[in-house]
Amino acid sequence: MNDLTPDREDRVAKLKGMGCSRKRVEDARFTQGKGNYVDDIKMPGMLHGDFVRSPYAHARVVSIDASAALALDGVVAVLTAKDLEPIGLHWMPTLAGDKQMVLADGKVLFQGQEVAYVVARDRYVAADAVELVEVEYEELEVIVDPFKALQSDVVLREDIAGETSGAHGERRHPNHIFLWEEGDKTATEQVIDSADVVAEEMIYYHRTHPCPLETCGCVASMDKVNGKLTLYGTFQAPHVVRTVASLLSGIEEHNIRVVSPDIGGGFGNKVGVYPGYVCSIVASIVTGKPVKWVEDRMENLMATAFARDYWMKGRISATKHGKITALEAKVTADHGAFDACADPTKFPAGFFHICTGSYDIPVAYVGVDGVYTNKAPGGVAYRCSFRVTEAAYFIERMIEVLAIELGMDAAELRRINFIREDQFPYQSALGWEYDSGDYHTAWDKALAAVDYNGLRRKQATQLEAFKRGETRKLMGIGLSFFTEIVGAGPVKNCDILGMGMFDSCEIRIHPTGSAIARLGTISQGQGHATTFAQILASEIGIPADSITIEEGDTDTAPYGLGTYGSRSTPVAGAATALAGRKIRAKAQMIAAYLLEVHDNDVEFDVDRFVVKGAPERFKTMTEIAYAAYHQAIPGVEPGLKAVSYYDPPNMTYPFGAYICVMDVDVDTGEAHVRQVYALDDCGTRINPMVIEGQVHGGLTEAYAIAMAQEIAYDDLGNCKTATLMDFFWPTAWETPHYTTDHTETPSPHHPIGAKGVGESPNVGGVPAFSNAVHDALRPFGLRQLHMPHDHWRIWKAANDLGLHG
Repeated sequence: MNDLTPDREDRVAKLKGMGCSRKRVEDARFTQGKGNYVDDIKMPGMLHGDFVRSPYAHARVVSIDASAALALDGVVAVLTAKDLEPIGLHWMPTLAGDKQMVLADGKVLFQGQEVAYVVARDRYVAADAVELVEVEYEELEVIVDPFKALQSDVVLREDIAGETSGAHGERRHPNHIFLWEEGDKTATEQVIDSADVVAEEMIYYHRTHPCPLETCGCVASMDKVNGKLTLYGTFQAPHVVRTVASLLSGIEEHNIRVVSPDIGGGFGNKVGVYPGYVCSIVASIVTGKPVKWVEDRMENLMATAFARDYWMKGRISATKHGKITALEAKVTADHGAFDACADPTKFPAGFFHICTGSYDIPVAYVGVDGVYTNKAPGGVAYRCSFRVTEAAYFIERMIEVLAIELGMDAAELRRINFIREDQFPYQSALGWEYDSGDYHTAWDKALAAVDYNGLRRKQATQLEAFKRGETRKLMGIGLSFFTEIVGAGPVKNCDILGMGMFDSCEIRIHPTGSAIARLGTISQGQGHATTFAQILASEIGIPADSITIEEGDTDTAPYGLGTYGSRSTPVAGAATALAGRKIRAKAQMIAAYLLEVHDNDVEFDVDRFVVKGAPERFKTMTEIAYAAYHQAIPGVEPGLKAVSYYDPPNMTYPFGAYICVMDVDVDTGEAHVRQVYALDDCGTRINPMVIEGQVHGGLTEAYAIAMAQEIAYDDLGNCKTATLMDFFWPTAWETPHYTTDHTETPSPHHPIGAKGVGESPNVGGVPAFSNAVHDALRPFGLRQLHMPHDHWRIWKAANDLGLHG
């Protein structure tokens, strides 16, 4: 029924279902200080843990003397690798199929590595005791350059020095991890070598860090009476942590409860398993008391999982008229001391092979070499889906350098190479099947919205004024068009440690017509309690305000693979919709019985089932719920509940067009953003207000990454940006104004057509900001300037171009 009668409009409005800008229900407690974070957890007799960390990036551990620390009043224990070795916990598996030290075993491989774990009655005593642990080191040669690592005689990972193959194939050097390849290398080289025009470039996506507002932490509590371990923590994938905890500890999984309370941001940083979790569990088992570990900001920046650090050498070929014929990417990926990337097993470089982007490129090849260095391990998807941000930056920079080679406008170059709407579903040269898209419409809308031709005229006018000496500022127009790949699963392609990346939802309708839905995901600020209730409201006809969403407790939630890579809506959202449809199917049978008609003679209408042709005869979902529990219905079980485990048939492919206008001062290196326009297509839009908030947040992170955010090391492996005095965290003062827009191209295989949006602004935003800087200096010969584009780097580039005379 589609008639929008006043009564029906009123019912739709009360439902607050999909498409409604419903206010976030989570915010009431957060804005009133009523959130419940890990460091808020207090338990009787709780102890506190803290780490002794290495000041060196590469050194042998000659000796550890904890006697002075143990003599300090209040210190309970000091754990070292020797203490963990008898129970096999001095090393642990990584999510990438490698292994890493829990506590330094023989030597340290990066500055800030965990050497010993102090357990004390409070965190202050623990911190004092850390200073009393005496560690003697023998310094070793440090390697922080991945290219030098592959040439050096220095063996970093001595534990696997003699192994010629690893989790992902052959290793050609002791510091080499893997070579991962996709595409047709021979055909790609042949096309490029014979092409009319070829552009080559080395593009570096620097090492950065998610730096969430809340650092990582946990509370481990072992109840020796009932043999149950409870672990509270900042976990983006609670069920995975439970499985890993079971594998490491030997405790049966049903005796482990993992709880993720409120989480102050994750952005990929809280997917992996850190030594703090393992040591806290061991300490609780040994002492019989709860043990809390919460890292400080410096520890978070120095030692938890980094992002990016990809050196990407590209070649792209085209005809004289700008039609792209081939793309080649040879990548050197710096993984640090251990390969601890949170990537699906099948894809050691994540989804980097989405690097053909939004373009119809007939042949392509990607080769990624993983390398060990003396840096912190990790490689998380910092607000992106498994290296998609690196891939998007790579192709959008390669498009720009190709435009220079062709002497063509970069907007037009993109237009003539976009995948056409009639080509979807589109099979890319590197193996992905794009589900749907209308790139030309989105691009035309974006260019018209910013008056692109007018901007180019203003840019030319400002350039002439610069040449006349009337201004010292140059205007740049940064273009970016990206295609994301999110929604990992499917199980056939994606897993973590062998666990397929499906997700789940369990719904229970109460007799009075309210509902609770439990999911295998966990929100870190995305608004799940708001938006998942809206999906259900539209599916089952119960107002969103009467639906409670619960996540993050493995004792109550169905098994799921967690929240990261913008997978919540594409996977868990689909599970929610399908579970809702199971509820609705049963409700239809109940309604038909109550209305004394056949099942097929009733149809769903917003919040009720009505008799076809007689809409005055109906039963509301509230009435149906009551009847499900209180009335005997032949052939129908009492109650109204359903569970769905959703394994997607394909991933989803949101896309967008981003444009940044920026002024660059050549004398100071300052870059002032005039305008940022962001058009996103995330398929069906569940809550436009939440989408806009996600885009604003992601763009702010993209701005920080492109313009200043960096984890930098000196030649001795010292981390130079381990405090917020040095690591850029944008505030409202630095954040530019954003204009958001959208098109809507539903995914054909998704139950509600949704594609996901949380990662998109970071994926598309970074190249938009970066390309604006490049575009400003392009008239004077700038081709490639490595990020981040801070004042110093821009000033130096301007100086190298002779603009300071």
